[in-house]
Amino acid sequence: MPTVRVRAIISGHVQGVFYRASAQRQAHICGVKGWVRNLPDGGVEAVLEGEQAAVERMVAWCRQGPPNAYVTGVEVRDEPFSGEFTGFGVRY
Repeated sequence: MPTVRVRAIISGHVQGVFYRASAQRQAHICGVKGWVRNLPDGGVEAVLEGEQAAVERMVAWCRQGPPNAYVTGVEVRDEPFSGEFTGFGVRY
């Protein structure tokens, strides 16, 4: 299974709704590595690495988010796989 890396920019009501903590939990479930952080414009940014199917599952979750989130868009950009991550963290 090929390994991939994507950067996702999530927009909508995604701050103050436990989006980052929920994303971290979901990444562990999916087996995806990388990180997630809030952006100054109110969005959330995530870098996701792993097997292609696992990353696709994580991106699908990002389009929904946790129960109190209201996601209006997810921009996904492919990036070169680096293998630099040992887990999935929340960045501040």
